Amino acid sequence: MERHAGLAADDPPATPAASSQGSPSRRRAPTASRVIARAPAIRPAYPFSAIVGQDEMKRAILMAAVEPAIGGVLVFGDRGTGKSTAVRGLAALLPPMAAESGCRYGCAPGESCDCDTCREVLAGTRQSRVRRVPVPVVDLPLGASEDRVVGALDLEQALTHGVRRFEPGLLARAHRGFLYIDEVNLLEDHLVDLLIDVAASGENVVEREGLSVRHPARFVLIGSGNPEEGELRPQLLDRFGLSVEVTTSVDIAERVQVIKRRDAFERDPIAFAQEWAKEDVRIRRRLLAARSRLAETRVPDATLESAARLCVHLGTDGLRGELTLIRAARAQAALLGDGIVVDSHLRQVAASALRHRLRRDPLDESGSTERIDRALAEVFDA
Repeated sequence: MERHAGLAADDPPATPAASSQGSPSRRRAPTASRVIARAPAIRPAYPFSAIVGQDEMKRAILMAAVEPAIGGVLVFGDRGTGKSTAVRGLAALLPPMAAESGCRYGCAPGESCDCDTCREVLAGTRQSRVRRVPVPVVDLPLGASEDRVVGALDLEQALTHGVRRFEPGLLARAHRGFLYIDEVNLLEDHLVDLLIDVAASGENVVEREGLSVRHPARFVLIGSGNPEEGELRPQLLDRFGLSVEVTTSVDIAERVQVIKRRDAFERDPIAFAQEWAKEDVRIRRRLLAARSRLAETRVPDATLESAARLCVHLGTDGLRGELTLIRAARAQAALLGDGIVVDSHLRQVAASALRHRLRRDPLDESGSTERIDRALAEVFDA
């Protein structure tokens, strides 16, 4: 039987013509092929809970998620040790956040910025509407232009409608979330200066091309890199609250486990993510519980004195070391479900909070981690 051109192979055949005594002939009109394209499944990120080892790195990232005031995380170490994998896995752990519907910068309800929506809500001419959005985890590429990072004039609106409109950049997208920079030690100097200013003020100010825009840009800065490719500028290094050193594992069983899990993920990412979904949910609940109990977690004066003694013993510059050490210890106590911060919490986070704040000692060839371990023993075990 002949088929009409253009019909799919599984289409029913055309109805044959009726006789001259019957009803008029009804033939199915030829139609174009109906092709239903299915969007490819989104490849999930490697589960955070499936990362083998690297406990200090995972702990530092979770502490920064619990207490953003810590100031971000710097992860330095060998290639292929899970640095970027951990950051991308963090995005799947974070629960959605409440944001003002229509705000271009994702402001929290009750927070006001310079966008039209927030101004109208503040003036009472617009009703506040809240929506749940994913916590942003934004990548800042090394080759990004300054306009892409801070934002610039929307050229399409300017050319087609003659309207001067600001197009937000990566800093606006990262507001209330995480800004991730891989190979941060290779970042261009002018971008480093921008990040230092915004990280210190929590605002991005753009004055160019007839535009004057100020918008909130509070984010947790996470950077990773390989120290063999260059050191980080001291001004930016000081903006990271925690610094973590990762190394390639020499434990055979651990290396085998890493290979098995990574190979399973590459062969079937969706099935692997589903296998570890319960563990990720458990970590998410632990993170949420830590956030809720953080305000009630108490830091006694004795613990403050211990933190101060440790920093004086190590000779750290300024007081930022003590502040970060206490904030990190409080976040760690909240993650563990403890209501009071004690010396054991300080011990757990001291290396991450202080190793990048030590002065170079030409007479001491030991690494910063060894110096901190020695200082902990001398201060707390004396």
